[in-house]
Amino acid sequence: MPTPEGNAAFTAALDEAARRREALVVLSSPRDGALVSTEPPSPDDTETLQAQAQQAGVSMDLRTTPHRGELPDLLIETAEEINASVIVIGLRRRTAIGKLFLGSTAQQILLGAERPVLAVKARR
Repeated sequence: MPTPEGNAAFTAALDEAARRREALVVLSSPRDGALVSTEPPSPDDTETLQAQAQQAGVSMDLRTTPHRGELPDLLIETAEEINASVIVIGLRRRTAIGKLFLGSTAQQILLGAERPVLAVKARR
């Protein structure tokens, strides 16, 4: 199920891939206890993403990887494996109290990645 954060990240990643003239790899890692969904993308959602990539002239590879370990580690490992030039992530808006807590997935990716990370927020 698409989310505003996921859509914002996909749009930014698609723009980056087109600008850099690179292929786009989209990682989906459904997991129990996820804030959004434990299901992989539906065929309709996958078709929509592929159509948007094709319209932008970008080759896209959607990888659905079952849960194993921590999501930040999986994302960083995948970026290393494919030699990604940039990692694009979507950020959820957090409350003032939520901003005080450390250890968010996004923060772990930002601090752990050895390549550039583009973090985008969904429009309000």
